[in-house]
Amino acid sequence: MKNTFRNFFYQKTNICDILHIIIILLSIFLVISISIDTFKNIPFQTQGSYLKIQLWICIFFLFDFLLEFMLSDSKWNFFRSHFVFLIISIPYLNIIDYYNLSFSPEVSYFIRFIPLIRGGYALAIVVSWLTKNKISGLFVSYLTMLLATVYFSSLIFLVIEHKVNPLVTNYPDSLWWAFMNVTTVGSNIYAVTTGGRILSVVLAALGMMMFPVFTVYITSVMQRVNRKKKGISHSKDAKEIDTNDTVKS
Repeated sequence: MKNTFRNFFYQKTNICDILHIIIILLSIFLVISISIDTFKNIPFQTQGSYLKIQLWICIFFLFDFLLEFMLSDSKWNFFRSHFVFLIISIPYLNIIDYYNLSFSPEVSYFIRFIPLIRGGYALAIVVSWLTKNKISGLFVSYLTMLLATVYFSSLIFLVIEHKVNPLVTNYPDSLWWAFMNVTTVGSNIYAVTTGGRILSVVLAALGMMMFPVFTVYITSVMQRVNRKKKGISHSKDAKEIDTNDTVKS
């Protein structure tokens, strides 16, 4: 009975792990698709190919949610703690296109990034496998999320600002703006639109919250190194004492 339960637990864990890896790969593919559309400056409302790509990816995200729900021991606790993943897996752009709802190109473009939140969660889980130390895993996860947020913000800023802001002429300008704002130093490029101003505040607030993580991580690394040095010095002292005792005897 115990072996049967253990085998079921391992199978369930392996299935979830595989699903998380697939989610990361699909999220990366989604990011590439968004980036290509942005750099080619294609009208976002008329991209039938992208709508199909996002539809199938969101369907897989919903399938993943239902499968993990069925495999969970406590379904109510799983649903309560993972309900947000159900919400962000809904293909909103396809619903908007199907019902011919009218939104601005900027809002439609922003909606594209909603399913990527699911990929961010899966990435954090995978990173925890690859790092033995919890602090290192947390640091890598936060660093990845920070860089992803900077990249996505730079894309959104380019889309909403390049038509009305003379300081934003190409993507490097937008990327420079994002990096300087997340460091809370500020950039010579300032936002003109309401959406750009909101992004400026969000990036600055994110930078203030995220950079203390770097300090904590560096401090923990230094403490670990000091402990190892002390351990080595103590072992050397012990060996010297043993050697002296042997010589005396």
